Amino acid sequence: MDIDLNAVIEVFLAEAEEGLAAMENALLALEAQPGDAEPLHTVFRIAHTLKGDAATLGFRPVADFAHAVEDLLERLRAGEAAPTAERIALLLRAVDALRALIPAAAEGRDELSPAEHALLADVAASATEAPGTDEDAPQVAVAPSVPADGAAPAARRTLRVDVAKLDQALDLVGEIAIARGRMARLLGDGASRASLVEAHEEAERLHLELQEAVMKLRMVPLGPVFRPHLRTVRDLAAATGKRVRLVLEGEDAEVDTTVAQHLREPLLHMLRNAVDHGIETPDARRRAGKDPVGTITLSARHEGGGILVRMTDDGAGMDRARILARARTRGMVRDGEALSDAETLRLVLEAGFSTAETVTDLSGRGVGLDVVRRGVEALRGSVQLESRAGEGTTLTLRLPLSLALIDGFSVGVADETYVVPLESVVECLELPADRLEAEAAGVLSLRGEALPFLRLRDFLSVPGAAPRRESVVVIRHDAGRAGLVVDTLHGGGQAVIKPLGRVLKQVPGVSGSTILGNGRVGLILDVPALLRRAVERAAA
Repeated sequence: MDIDLNAVIEVFLAEAEEGLAAMENALLALEAQPGDAEPLHTVFRIAHTLKGDAATLGFRPVADFAHAVEDLLERLRAGEAAPTAERIALLLRAVDALRALIPAAAEGRDELSPAEHALLADVAASATEAPGTDEDAPQVAVAPSVPADGAAPAARRTLRVDVAKLDQALDLVGEIAIARGRMARLLGDGASRASLVEAHEEAERLHLELQEAVMKLRMVPLGPVFRPHLRTVRDLAAATGKRVRLVLEGEDAEVDTTVAQHLREPLLHMLRNAVDHGIETPDARRRAGKDPVGTITLSARHEGGGILVRMTDDGAGMDRARILARARTRGMVRDGEALSDAETLRLVLEAGFSTAETVTDLSGRGVGLDVVRRGVEALRGSVQLESRAGEGTTLTLRLPLSLALIDGFSVGVADETYVVPLESVVECLELPADRLEAEAAGVLSLRGEALPFLRLRDFLSVPGAAPRRESVVVIRHDAGRAGLVVDTLHGGGQAVIKPLGRVLKQVPGVSGSTILGNGRVGLILDVPALLRRAVERAAA
């Protein structure tokens, strides 16, 4: 019987990735509750399965490594050794090594590096050392398990789908085929207009149901995105001499798999910033009357057709005076310029901003929260920051559930159509007659409040003269509100997002494209970039 070895290896890689994540979570649970036997049994079962699968596929180094881990775990299960912090750290390092060894073995590279040989020897030695010294084992601090630059390993392009969801999609495909056959028959028979409209409406209904079913196929819970950060926080806390617990809420909230994948890096930087800058040392927390163990809560819930991801810590909060002083030193704020509380806090989201006095593995380079802002805005989301002195900081991310579809508002400039995300549109109004002169940007008075605006025609360098009548689309973002002056308003509708080509990816103010009803291509506008440009021009 012919066997597709590549397909078998792909299944092994996917299952090994899930198994190693489960091993890591179980080891962290064992570290928190050393007397609980269930996590230990879970880790042992996964290691045993991994060893057998790797041996079957001929991945000898992986099998040997898993066998050494299994021996150590068997000793812990038999009560011959205790799950000390040193052994848990050793097993977590072994999990990291297996994460590197397994894909390498799948690519035909089966040699252990000197560091991996040394780690294998350490695991084997721990499995054979004499009992009786566990209570005196050192409580070692481990280095962070993530690179200093925040880079994460590339996610595999696989997705597990509920068979019931696939059955629903397949049923809808069958019904659409029947509806198409009916439509073809009616057209061939010269049926009445009313019959054709009815058949078209039925096909349209089925198409929308299929679209919704396919979108649901791509929805995944955020739990698997959140849980790896239990290890991240544990290692960061150990490296900084702090004690921190991570509480997860709303792990069953679902988003599109692409959103989930792109959320990993922003979450990593948020947690690194919270542990390094937010949570105080145990002694400092005791002096402040707090629990010496700091708490970071990571939660998710659906809200208003999107997903709300919130990270809250109970640390020292942000020092506004220090933020302003550093911003003035860097020339980000002019001397004497007054900023609101929200504007002051948003300074920490700017590129290169850091309040750290020295550069370390964790901070000082000014790339943390800037990465969060840019990553979230790339997902058509927004970032909101709140902080209370002595009580902690809350960082809230608002994200769309899907990156494939968008409820958009179409506007026209010259002969081109552009799409603004409908969630960003506040209102539309006619440009006042006294502002019809061809200025590229300025400030309007909207019900007594200043509204910076820019002409989309000038922003995108669209040739030709503006019409005698123009409209203003008022758009909002966390940075504020601004007006977008356009020639015409086309109205709302759903748009399927298409990625931009390499040439257009770096064009400021454009985040994607879509195919319009007339078959032409329309560009989707990047609202945060437009707002920043409007505010900058108004302040200039």
